[in-house]
Amino acid sequence: MHSLLCILLLISINVKLIKGLTVELIYRNSPQSPFYNASATPEDLSINAATRSLARYRNYYNQNKLQSTVIPGDGDYLMKFSVGTPPVEQFAVLDTGSDLIWIQCEPCTSCYEQDAPFFDPSQSSTYSNNVPCTSDACSALPRSGCGQTNNQCLYDYRYGDDSYTNGELATDTFTFDGQSNTEFPGTVFGCGHINGGLFSSQGSGLVGLGQGDLSLNSQLANTIHNKFAYCLVPVRSGLNSKLKFGEDADLVSASNVVSTPMLSHGNRPYYYLNLDAVTVGGNTIQNNVQVESGSGNIIIDSGTTLNILNSALYGDLEEAVRVTVGLNSVEHPKYRLCYQTESLFAVPEIKMTFHFTGADVILNTINIFRNVGNGLSCLSMIPSDDGIDIYGNRAQINFQIEYDLGANKVSFAPADCTQF
Repeated sequence: MHSLLCILLLISINVKLIKGLTVELIYRNSPQSPFYNASATPEDLSINAATRSLARYRNYYNQNKLQSTVIPGDGDYLMKFSVGTPPVEQFAVLDTGSDLIWIQCEPCTSCYEQDAPFFDPSQSSTYSNNVPCTSDACSALPRSGCGQTNNQCLYDYRYGDDSYTNGELATDTFTFDGQSNTEFPGTVFGCGHINGGLFSSQGSGLVGLGQGDLSLNSQLANTIHNKFAYCLVPVRSGLNSKLKFGEDADLVSASNVVSTPMLSHGNRPYYYLNLDAVTVGGNTIQNNVQVESGSGNIIIDSGTTLNILNSALYGDLEEAVRVTVGLNSVEHPKYRLCYQTESLFAVPEIKMTFHFTGADVILNTINIFRNVGNGLSCLSMIPSDDGIDIYGNRAQINFQIEYDLGANKVSFAPADCTQF
């Protein structure tokens, strides 16, 4: 632990004057994203979202069985930051479901394509790969080893879905929004030289915001008061979302704040909550998933688009929506419940309440349905088949959501995120 504490102390000393930090999040399919595809139709995007959500769900399931670290599918939100001296701009997937920060690095022996050049550590005066394989930082990796000619920490992630990243654990200066007062020297990250699988056509890597020691929020814990928050704007707003750390993340002044305990589930890095029930149209449906006392039954995840609910809860919820809406549904290859958009918007706005322990979170139509193209709107929730539930980013739109790791709670405050 001594070596990791020294790194964290170095970060804290160099940024001790920073009380808060705000970073823009770029929706992957927005015109401001470097991966924007102007030819993609709403139907293409909706099918991709459903496919990615199911792939990510299966990764969680595989992790549950294999006890290996999970990586995301095609993430929806990208975080912009810079690495090195001089700083080199990066766009990486934001992920509350994992820990390691990593980017693609030269020499890239076998890497997926990205628009920007790979990061070249030889061009950074502050880069160091002197992270010993005996260090606590290296021990925090689920799979690691030592260099053949030195004591350098190497990592090798291989996943059940055939995705992987391999490289060396290193440190360098991370900078946010190009501001010198947001420099975080000595940040530990993975310099990936062999990467592939579901990362293809995404950003230059991944920023983990999980609970483990190597996540960005854990490394900056003392500086950011062990808390962060984000507010996801509606996809069609044309604006970027915000990720805030430290005092900037505080929801004390927000109205209608509700909080629920942040729970555990074994040794996993995910943020588990406890979902007691869901109410729609005056009908309250109990969630009967049983977990050990003190454990959660649903993961809140920034990297999954849809809500994925156990089949029993989903089935009753879908029926309640059908009764509440009172319209004839139409078929769709990926979504279970769809309506003609014009007909759906002609009925009163539907609301749905997720009853987490101690916190009732009221979802609006924008959270509940999504435009999937061809004049259709579909329920942005799908069933799982083995009880692993995920609260996805569609349900989080227009909420300030704060993760307070010091107080072990997640807080929700309804908001116009375009003003966040």
